[in-house]
Amino acid sequence: MEVILLESIANLGELGDKVTVKSGYGRNFLIPQRKAAPATADNIKEFEARRAELEKAAADKLAEAETRAAKIEQMTITITTKAGEEGKLFGSVTVRDISDAAEAQGMALEKSEIKMPEGPIRELGEYEIDIQLHSDVTVPLKLTVVAEA
Repeated sequence: MEVILLESIANLGELGDKVTVKSGYGRNFLIPQRKAAPATADNIKEFEARRAELEKAAADKLAEAETRAAKIEQMTITITTKAGEEGKLFGSVTVRDISDAAEAQGMALEKSEIKMPEGPIRELGEYEIDIQLHSDVTVPLKLTVVAEA
């Protein structure tokens, strides 16, 4: 299935690229999320007419992401949880816990923006978690997991 990308998508292409994707990906994700449109002659003409508007919207999203990234770089989140004597947690620290702790400090983070490739945190310590605010903007967040007193 050929689609025209209406925004930049990591590992796929930039705004305005005409790419071939699997039918299910295009039909069930890209088109309903308004990230792409089917590559028909009418849609190509409509896209070219709206290109400047879409590029301005993409630039605004990037600027907003960079502003948020500057604030996140300054943040340090501390999560207090129950832990055993050896530093092992009773449970784990997940994306939801990090999102809730950031929101308590006044920074709204979506769970989908928080990247934890090694999975949930299961030990006390200091960590750097990647926050991907935009396909071009990834910022590290300092996270400290401490034991309850």
